[in-house]
Amino acid sequence: MTTTDLSENPPKYVEAALPVPLRRVFTYRVPAEISGSIQIGARLKLPFGRRSMTGYAVELHTELPADVEVDESKIRDVIELSDDEPLITPEILKLTQWTADYYASFWGEMLKASLPAGINSEKVRPRRRKSVRLIAGADANEGKALTETQLEILEILSGNGGEMLFTELLEQPGITPSPLNTLAKRGFVEVFVKEVDRDPLRNAIIPAKDDFTLTEEQSAALASIDEAVSTSQFRSFLLHGVTGSGKTEVYIRAMKHTLETGRSALMLVPEIALTPVFSRRLRAVFGSEVAILHSNLSQGERFDEWRRIRRGDARIAIGTRSAVFAPLENLGLVIVDEEHDPSYRQHESPFYNARDVAVMRAHMIGAVAVLGSATPAMESFYNAQTGKYEYLKLPERIGGRGLATAELVDMRDVFKRFGKDVPLSPELLDAIVETHKRGEQVIILLNRRGFSQFVLCRSCGETMKCKNCDITLTFHRGDNRLLCHYCNYRESVPKVCPKCESEYLYFVGEGTENIAATLAKRFPDMRIARVDRDTMSTKGEIDEVLLKFAAGGLDMLVGTQMIAKGHDFPNVTLVGVISVDIGLGLPDLRSAERTFQLITQVAGRAGRGKKAGRVLIQTYYPDHYALRFAKDQNYAGFYAEEIKYRQRLNYPPFFVLASILIKHRDRQQAAKMANLLRRSLDAANPAKNVRVLGPAPASIARLKNEYRLQIILKGINRRALRETIDIALADAEHHGCDLKTIFVEIDPVNLM
Repeated sequence: MTTTDLSENPPKYVEAALPVPLRRVFTYRVPAEISGSIQIGARLKLPFGRRSMTGYAVELHTELPADVEVDESKIRDVIELSDDEPLITPEILKLTQWTADYYASFWGEMLKASLPAGINSEKVRPRRRKSVRLIAGADANEGKALTETQLEILEILSGNGGEMLFTELLEQPGITPSPLNTLAKRGFVEVFVKEVDRDPLRNAIIPAKDDFTLTEEQSAALASIDEAVSTSQFRSFLLHGVTGSGKTEVYIRAMKHTLETGRSALMLVPEIALTPVFSRRLRAVFGSEVAILHSNLSQGERFDEWRRIRRGDARIAIGTRSAVFAPLENLGLVIVDEEHDPSYRQHESPFYNARDVAVMRAHMIGAVAVLGSATPAMESFYNAQTGKYEYLKLPERIGGRGLATAELVDMRDVFKRFGKDVPLSPELLDAIVETHKRGEQVIILLNRRGFSQFVLCRSCGETMKCKNCDITLTFHRGDNRLLCHYCNYRESVPKVCPKCESEYLYFVGEGTENIAATLAKRFPDMRIARVDRDTMSTKGEIDEVLLKFAAGGLDMLVGTQMIAKGHDFPNVTLVGVISVDIGLGLPDLRSAERTFQLITQVAGRAGRGKKAGRVLIQTYYPDHYALRFAKDQNYAGFYAEEIKYRQRLNYPPFFVLASILIKHRDRQQAAKMANLLRRSLDAANPAKNVRVLGPAPASIARLKNEYRLQIILKGINRRALRETIDIALADAEHHGCDLKTIFVEIDPVNLM
């Protein structure tokens, strides 16, 4: 982003990135009245077509650049400068440009994603509150005597640093507005309006500081990270620690050392469910230095937390995927917890993987990146094996606690015993009874929401499908609706089959709603809560349930993968896993890896206290290697088996992949665009350095009322793959392909 020298001459032109699906920037003229104020990274209100929209200044020029091929008379003026001080730092500007380029995405959309949601809305503004402060020099003994209440107000203010919110002062016993206003008139206090941050942890119970003695392995891992931070040079580590081995304590102490060196720290977690746990721990250690960024905050809370980071008031940020763009200055340490988790992947435009962006951010600024997991992604472990990452290992649980004992329950045998499918095996039900008798807690994992998987007509075989997508609707008994989990289409449950009008409708498969209801009926004396995206949709709900469970206020949690990772519940001694092996049947290269990871992670919730843990895994595929190795929590064995499969089929980490989706509401137009693109890909790849597969219908051939075709590309060389795609896209556009229908995903985490 080279810019003409602006020290003497104010800029006349600005290049702006706009949040539109176009891989280019746009040139605008800078009006004289703002030319002295405009800076790179500022938001601008810009004309675009017949509307105006917010764009981002990425380059300034005193003269029109020679490479801008546009009639100067057609260049339009900037409408308005939105920021006196740029919101986007030079570091984030560079990082978003790299991210957009690497993932063949759009810079303007990436810049928009780097800012808190709603920041361009008039509704999201700084919160202003009436406040009261003592005025220095006022003497209560001069003039007319003060009342007892007035003296008490002055004493309260003095005891609170001389300043309080007006409402907080009125909450004190016996304090009313009248004596306050009198004090203000007499010059003892000043009533004013100030900006007040909305603290997402304002009502949270912050735990006491823990003072753990590190194990020998923890101390060694921490020493390596601290030494790297002290050098202020880029280094990347894979911290491979079994569940319960104390990775979190290593993170916290590494952050503490980083702050002591004068630098800041960033920690990413994959799920919103994990942030209440980590954020409270961090607040206990670091106080107001911690800021939280995730989508479950209100827009106002997110805006204020982001501003605290931008001002430098918070030097530690913790958050989910988009927090990778937090505007921390002088960043020294980037931690990605549960680095294997697919939640780090943004699955809609702008595409990116926050884990890999985090490593690149550290690389760009000479910071240290730490990727932590009990079940590292295949690519990450391969990078550690080949020396790209430094390998740190925590092979034992802290306190000498053993891993939970895991058993496979063969549901084929259960079917033979009962002559039908049953969702809960006798082995699991008996184990729940025994666990509850001992006063211990249970977690049941079923990675499927709703009451039943789909509705089937027993007469004609018809299934109830979404009108917008080629998938079956899920039955939710709570509101007696059929729901599409992709487009949110809803319809009432029919009384008869819409095809043959038969009354014999059958609800197939079990979801969390069904299992939770069945368990509540079977064990009426147990306090059971369900945790999934249907029950935890309201802000703060998941925090409340998880904290209640941790405090012993619940006996059992039933939920999806939201409860499978990162949580530390010392009284959980039984974990039941239901239907997790359904993922093994999906057409996805990572299905075995995901199944292994999910089982290992949820098994790690058991036996974290002083009591031994037990895990029961119900499966129809007891001989599958992913399940066998997960049962024993044997990562090395699984990796050795899976890496052979990846190499044999030319999959990552040996080959690089790209997935191109062609989407259109008209089936014929989708096919036309896909065929045009395929011809351009073949023309751009004469040496056949890249293998091109397709176009073929995507696994979900219609989604949100759009037809979907897919082209898969495989290559040994990443540069050759990207060059082929870039040349092909330009050629396809030249031959009439509408690029707005084309969605490129580099390094896809699934091929569905």
